[in-house]
Amino acid sequence: MPDRRSFLRSTALGAAAGLPLLGACAAGDEGATDQDPSGTSAASDAGAVVRPVALSTWNHGLDANREAWPILESGGRALDAVEAGVRVSEADPAVTSVGYGGAPDREGHVTLDACIMDEAGRCGSVAFLREILHPISVARRVMEETPHVMLVGQGAQDFAVAQGFERQNMLTPEADERWRRWLAENGETGPPPINAENHDTIGMLALDRNGDLSGACTTSGAAYKLHGRVGDSPIIGAGLYVDNAVGGATATGWGEAVIRAVGCFLVVELMRQGHDPQEACRLAVERVIEKNPDWADIQVGFIALDKRGRTGAYCIAPGFDYAVKTPDRDELVVAASRLG
Repeated sequence: MPDRRSFLRSTALGAAAGLPLLGACAAGDEGATDQDPSGTSAASDAGAVVRPVALSTWNHGLDANREAWPILESGGRALDAVEAGVRVSEADPAVTSVGYGGAPDREGHVTLDACIMDEAGRCGSVAFLREILHPISVARRVMEETPHVMLVGQGAQDFAVAQGFERQNMLTPEADERWRRWLAENGETGPPPINAENHDTIGMLALDRNGDLSGACTTSGAAYKLHGRVGDSPIIGAGLYVDNAVGGATATGWGEAVIRAVGCFLVVELMRQGHDPQEACRLAVERVIEKNPDWADIQVGFIALDKRGRTGAYCIAPGFDYAVKTPDRDELVVAASRLG
């Protein structure tokens, strides 16, 4: 397996030879389309407002959006839609960076992180949670049933069980086999790169017919991380942030870098200042680069959705795509990138 530096070097050189500076980030994704040159959705053309909208990271976001759509289309809450959407990835063993089937840490334990945030600014989060299929639903219970925002580790598991969630083994035979092979071959090199093969997270944003926004983010974290590591995904302001007056953002990639920039809060604040979602994501990536001297060796991407239904995304390196669903669209879009 190539290390992160060689992966990014090879993809960047390939992209430089065949793609414009702000061109497609991922080649070969069936059904993917190029981002509009403006980086914004059709909502910007004549001041139109698009509702509802579902926006999710990575190609498995297509299924998440489709699961959420009946809720949004029927006038349901964005909060219910994002929870339902990301639960699809949490339960899918083919999605190897989220939930069941997710890659374990380097000791062989699958540990899960998730957070959720609604239109009123209420939020809930769990981190380092084990043996629970749907951490996003536990995060929602933290939000709705406790005075707290975050529960972690054994306490999070105890709370989940008390709330009626069943414990189960989250390590699939396939994930176990991949971990053992990695441990034998690369056990001293650190986690593999966050890239098109190792997605790390599903983040989802939704705007409902009522004009309310919510977001969710859930992950099994970086493959083969140190036991106890928690990234940006369950941290409100880093991996997810929603302000119902402005918009929402969620992140994917190397969580430590996102935390250092408080990335999703930054994206939303940039939209508050008047930037459209695409430009807000680009500027936030530039801040991540500024705060992380090793930026050329990592991947970070943001997606954003504003109050008018406009969408945007931007990432450091080629390899990030995201899913958009509106009344007129249902597609995978390749994100513009700094190294693309």
